[in-house]
Amino acid sequence: MNQHACYFTRIKRDLADISSAEKAESSRRYFPNGIHCCGANAADIKHIVKTFQTEHPQLSAKETLALTEYLLVNAEFNEEKLIAFALLNKFVKHHYEDGLFQRFEYWLEHYADNWALVDDLCIKTIYQFLMARPHLIDTTQHWAHSKVSWCRRASNVVWVKFIKRKIGKTTYYLNKELVFQNCDLLMNDSDEFVQKSIGWLLKVTAAEHEADVITYLEKFLAKDSTTKIPRSTLRYAIEKMEAPTRKRLLSLGEIKN
Repeated sequence: MNQHACYFTRIKRDLADISSAEKAESSRRYFPNGIHCCGANAADIKHIVKTFQTEHPQLSAKETLALTEYLLVNAEFNEEKLIAFALLNKFVKHHYEDGLFQRFEYWLEHYADNWALVDDLCIKTIYQFLMARPHLIDTTQHWAHSKVSWCRRASNVVWVKFIKRKIGKTTYYLNKELVFQNCDLLMNDSDEFVQKSIGWLLKVTAAEHEADVITYLEKFLAKDSTTKIPRSTLRYAIEKMEAPTRKRLLSLGEIKN
């Protein structure tokens, strides 16, 4: 048995020890399309990763990346993939070349099979990676053209924490026109989780650019618009707006429909 297999065996044993049928059933409630999980929650995964890395301080960033990819290839349960991503968080901000970004895209297209894996990778691992490499933040738009819906979702989710973000001594602002372009590309997407990601991205964008987001939404709600904005997407997008504004935009959607 090679070293990666030994590490994986240890991780699987730790998961088995901490998992329960009750936690597995609780997790499944959030995945209407099904999920293969063993029953470990976020706190359990954090504990397993912390314990593993404390017991193996000799593992370098390069060795950890290799282990992450080994786990992704051989994972049976959703939690094993989450652990694979979490192992990188210790190193991802300062220890890898920009080319790791291409690996993230590959993982999204080949190993992600639910919204939680997409969001965990984007909001935790890729977020930290980009905090040290802001020049890469606006380079993900091609993900919106992926044949894999989870990668298309990621093209929105990867931006939600960068609409306005303090990075070092400066404040980074994502170009709002990039947000609208990405939403345009995906507005007709048939995948519900891609649609929800559009609403999420527009909601966080509205915190800084509410008037622009309202104008953007009105474009799709106009009677002569040939593109329909799904009601669930609209509800996500306007969730944090004032009640009168929400009511008006929802009524426009009803008139169009």
